[in-house]
Amino acid sequence: MASIRCTFREVEIDLECSALHQIKVDEVFYCAQIASPPTTPILDKATRTMKQWCMMAFQQIFSLCDHDRDGALSDAELNAFLVRCFKVPLQPAEIAYMTGGVNDNGLITFIGFLYLHAVFIAKGREEATWTVLRKFAANLAGKQGVRVVVIGDPGTGKSSLVVSVATEAFPENVPRVMPPTRLPADYFPDRVPITIVDTSSSPEHRAKLIAECQAADAVVLTYACDRPATLERLSTFWLPELRRLQLKAPVIVVGCKLDLRDEQQVSLEQVMAPIMQTFREIETCIECSALRQIQVPEVFYYAQKAVLHPTAPLFDQEAQSLKPRCVRALKRIFILCDHDRDGALSDVELNDFQVKCFNAPLQPTEIAGVKRVVQEKMPEGVNDNGLTLTGFLFLHALFIEKGRLETTWTVLRKFGYDNEIKLRDDLIPTIKRAPDQTLELTSQAIDFLRGIFSMFDTDNDEALLPAELEDLFSTAPENPWSSNPYVDCAERNVLGGLSLEGFLSKWALMTLLDPANSFANLIYVGYSGDFGSAFTTTRKRRVDRKKQQTQRNVFQCYVFGPRGAGKTALLQSFLGRQPSDALPMNGERFAANTVELSGSRKTLVFREIPEDDVRPLLADRESLAPCDVAVFVYDSCDEFSWQRTRDLLVEVATHGENTGYEVPCLIVAAKDDLDQSPLALQESTRVSQDMGIETPIPISVRLRDLNNIFCRIVHAAQQPHLSIPETEAGKTRRQYRQLLNRSLMVVSVGAAVAVVGIAAYRVYAARKNTSS
Repeated sequence: MASIRCTFREVEIDLECSALHQIKVDEVFYCAQIASPPTTPILDKATRTMKQWCMMAFQQIFSLCDHDRDGALSDAELNAFLVRCFKVPLQPAEIAYMTGGVNDNGLITFIGFLYLHAVFIAKGREEATWTVLRKFAANLAGKQGVRVVVIGDPGTGKSSLVVSVATEAFPENVPRVMPPTRLPADYFPDRVPITIVDTSSSPEHRAKLIAECQAADAVVLTYACDRPATLERLSTFWLPELRRLQLKAPVIVVGCKLDLRDEQQVSLEQVMAPIMQTFREIETCIECSALRQIQVPEVFYYAQKAVLHPTAPLFDQEAQSLKPRCVRALKRIFILCDHDRDGALSDVELNDFQVKCFNAPLQPTEIAGVKRVVQEKMPEGVNDNGLTLTGFLFLHALFIEKGRLETTWTVLRKFGYDNEIKLRDDLIPTIKRAPDQTLELTSQAIDFLRGIFSMFDTDNDEALLPAELEDLFSTAPENPWSSNPYVDCAERNVLGGLSLEGFLSKWALMTLLDPANSFANLIYVGYSGDFGSAFTTTRKRRVDRKKQQTQRNVFQCYVFGPRGAGKTALLQSFLGRQPSDALPMNGERFAANTVELSGSRKTLVFREIPEDDVRPLLADRESLAPCDVAVFVYDSCDEFSWQRTRDLLVEVATHGENTGYEVPCLIVAAKDDLDQSPLALQESTRVSQDMGIETPIPISVRLRDLNNIFCRIVHAAQQPHLSIPETEAGKTRRQYRQLLNRSLMVVSVGAAVAVVGIAAYRVYAARKNTSS
């Protein structure tokens, strides 16, 4: 049974019986009853004392219940704790009966709190202790298990550590590499099972070692306390190797064989401080002894905690401050809880927040205690209205500094955040749509955005300056428009301010390109509606073409043309800028703005396709599906420019004919202010007529003579059945289909005439027979 219990830690008791001879049959069911909940993880079998990890868990629980941070539980705090765990309050006389571990003010200290649970366990009431642990378990949403990989130099005690935590005994004979070992969900209070993977550091097993590290949630990196060379290897080999693999998993450094450690050696803190300073991925370091059973479970408790409640996303150890993403998330949470929008959490709002996150109300004295702690350390953290944002952030920094990361993580997860401090993926619906369908903002979402724009336009100049825009997105993980393709895609005023039309155009572009990100950012800035209230799905463009009309409000225009034809100049003029104002950009460039046509406003999005990107684009069968209209720009002074543009037009038209995603097309003759090439003009006119589209539209960006080009583009997009170019191959196929249809019609008519003739003959023959 030893090997089985080592692999399957959920085995609590092994027993033999005989049903035939009625030997120990009753004991089987008795043991099954007393084995739930298990006592092994809580108690040290040898000393019959509570294990260190369990005491640490109770210290965190005690801190969560000590709302006023005075180091003791008042009667109200103790009662709230009991109601939360057991749904039964204590009477004053019952509380007064608890005399152990009470301070001078008659309040229960942590020692008294711990003593109570030790009494429960000693008297066989382990279920009470487990109820408390489970009530305060902060499970990761959707986290099914934690995978811990143990690595290190040969002979550092990896396998002994794994066997020891599984069997609570030091093994006499240890395999070179242990099979994967599972600690059940109830081993630690977070109730998340742990799979421990032992590894070999021999060269022939290197590939497997790397694969296991890449699949790990946490890495336990071992060295031997009696072999300083293995400690040096951490910083010279193992930690650089983990960096080379670009692992994101937290690292727990473990000094094994503590019982063999030379007492004259430098302390663990002194040894590890410079290493942890260099390698920030180290979450914690600990020493243990599998032989003496010293701090063995704690190794994996810390590993699990590093996965479930990681430090790195929340706190910058070097700067000793909350990380920007954490501050942004907590600011959003603060604003959501500040119902009256007065910039502070009142006692009622603070209590509502506490109940939402921790399922426990705060007593008035506890609220006063919290504010007192903040005010003593940071006076601006509290004002006449309550706890300010500064105070709220200070509290969480205090929690983290004191090692109570689970408090901040509980808050973040209650409000939908994942380990990267962004909204969990399951909060963003999966978007199902055809390739030629797009998503657009609803009027409800647009009205919300108009309100947000006005709220953050603090100087009332009808534009959002960069600082105002940063403030608007200060509750998102980052400003979603700080990088391409959004950074330079909308019209701005001379001060760099974004107008309302530019603001809404950027949102329309983000919804068009990345609706999931658009919805997430709507939530970040305060939108409370669901996905269906924020977006509407457009009709398929094929259906629009059949119906010869569209209901879309946002149109995407692909801009093709050879290098130097004037594509970027066209986009810049759409944004009211000079071509020289364009920022250098690799790859595609976007421009979004509104166009007024026939009394209504439509949003037009230009997507500039570099000449070298056309072939890779058309390699995708569905690449033209999102395109509502295509524009082909050529330099009217350059005959070669037209020839290349003609080739691009034929390529795009052929792709549309082959895939069924035909698009209306317009030809733009740019640089009309310069000397035109007569041959280019003649050829472009002929090609447009042959392909059945409008003749080239001359424009001059330099003279600002744009020939109403943007309205003409929107007009073409609104008539999806017109301006579709037809290649020679396309004409041949169309003529063949027409001929085939005519032939089928002739055959059908002939067959119908034959059927009628046969029927008439039969009637005639029947009448003739009757008359004769």
